[in-house]
Amino acid sequence: MAAEKELPLTGLVVIDMSQFLSGPYCSLRLLDLGARVIKIERPDGGDLSRRLYLSDTEIGGDSTIFHAINRGKESLAVDLKNGADLATLRGLIAKADVLIQNFRPGVIERLGLDYEHVRTLNSRLVYASISGYGEDGPWVKRPGQDLLAQARSGVMWLNGDEEQGPVPFGLAIADMLAGAASAQGILAKLVRRGITGEGGHVETSLLESLVDFQFEVLTTHLNDGRRQPKRSSFRSAHAYLSAPYGVYPAKDGYLAIAMTPIPKIGDLLELPALDPFRDKPATWFTARDEIKAIIAGRIAEKTIDEWLAVLEPADVWCAKVLTWPELMQSDGFKTLDMLQTVTREDNVAILTTRSPLRVDGARTRVERAAPRIGEHSEKIRAEFGL
Repeated sequence: MAAEKELPLTGLVVIDMSQFLSGPYCSLRLLDLGARVIKIERPDGGDLSRRLYLSDTEIGGDSTIFHAINRGKESLAVDLKNGADLATLRGLIAKADVLIQNFRPGVIERLGLDYEHVRTLNSRLVYASISGYGEDGPWVKRPGQDLLAQARSGVMWLNGDEEQGPVPFGLAIADMLAGAASAQGILAKLVRRGITGEGGHVETSLLESLVDFQFEVLTTHLNDGRRQPKRSSFRSAHAYLSAPYGVYPAKDGYLAIAMTPIPKIGDLLELPALDPFRDKPATWFTARDEIKAIIAGRIAEKTIDEWLAVLEPADVWCAKVLTWPELMQSDGFKTLDMLQTVTREDNVAILTTRSPLRVDGARTRVERAAPRIGEHSEKIRAEFGL
């Protein structure tokens, strides 16, 4: 890892007992800040996300998503049903700084590896638990899966047009948000440990993270009579914001237009049809479908570059909607240097993303790909005397 000695978490050992996405995303964020992450995997198959395919692409016997979220980590094979292996894991826990787990509630207790038991092995340990819906209540035993958490969170009613019904995000946002929240909690506990010498327990769930994700619009809902948000029926981009907020087709692609007063956009687009709405801000919401339809008809008459030449000099917040190839080819993306190739000795090479953070002006670069199952078992056992 480039410039490892300069990273904030260099020297910290993280035991990642989680699988799929939420916990591994959390440990990935810690790894990019310098931590050493030891991934605990079953000898017979490892992390289930090794076989979670987003496409028919397989690299070194594993899915691309496994490689993306586990780059740079080490793998220790442990059979949690084997007493000797459990003793080995407990010995490692006694020497670690952080432990992350996302077992279903009740499983970790049966293994005797819940926080109350583990803290007796290592009082300095920062222990993070991620669940689907918390530790209590009627949903505890339900599968903590991203799409199901989205379904229960209300977030699906914020996407798409009004007539579409609930629309899920096209990403595993519950997993990513829960992982990010856990990383924040772990970092806070590590800071506190530096003051008191004591570790602690950090908990979150997919549902709690999705509720927090919606804090702006939920606060509106809770304080305006608890009305259900009504999405636009035309080019909807936000359930609450008024016209012209949306994405509009131009001659050669799509143009996103954010918050802009209707008189200003009407003048710039030369749209007298918007005159009835100029001095009536309330109609920018109540008549937003009609207003957006008028704007859409005009945007469709020219190319994106023609419209950007009009709108950007007038400080209208707008942008071309890019495809991934267009993004990768853009100077703005290239300047960020967000891609890296990670490799492994068995001829595995994968192009993936880098950390979103720059520390002291530098972005972390990881050179090693995700591990094979148990690839580092012998080395870790010898190093820690297990």
